[in-house]
Amino acid sequence: MKVKICGLRTEEAVLAAEDAGADFLGFIFYEKSHRHVLPEEVRGLTKHVQRAKTVGVFVDAPLDEVNAAADFCSLDFVQLHGHESAAYARAVCRPVIKAFRWGDDFSAEEANDYPAEIILLDSFSKDAVGGTGQRFRWREAAEETARLEKPLLVAGGIASGNVREAEEVFRPYGVDVSGSLEIEKRKSVERIREFMAVVQKRRIPE
Repeated sequence: MKVKICGLRTEEAVLAAEDAGADFLGFIFYEKSHRHVLPEEVRGLTKHVQRAKTVGVFVDAPLDEVNAAADFCSLDFVQLHGHESAAYARAVCRPVIKAFRWGDDFSAEEANDYPAEIILLDSFSKDAVGGTGQRFRWREAAEETARLEKPLLVAGGIASGNVREAEEVFRPYGVDVSGSLEIEKRKSVERIREFMAVVQKRRIPE
């Protein structure tokens, strides 16, 4: 099972995440998030990444800004976390991770039709587009995600104490984790290592 650690803002956290075995490193370009980082900062942080894939997270941003940031920061993926259309996604210059929210009329059929390489399922909140750390009804959602024809990342309240359950319920391609790895809204190296240690115990050597 893959792991995406999102909302990274410091060199220390980036290095810790990659060293611990994270597969995807997420950087938030959405200005209304407290995890927001500037393109110049992301470019500096991604220079330290050797193995993991880098992901830029955008919310209804102008397409030209998304593509410019992807090129400037040498991103591997672009994650769309707003209400971006299929035509918009097709024009993105990187492989797309598309976020959907459980409880927001999510359907596997719609996700299958969307031009994305990976589908991310997050919790629904009327007050935020993502990153709330709230868990949703996993077993109910898993009945729908079983119909997905694309890789699934599960987000929303993922933590060291429940990541095994998430894996057992969804059998996903991977999980997306952020808030549970923070102390006072900053990524904790210790929590990153603790989370990845739990995941690594369940990984089958390739």
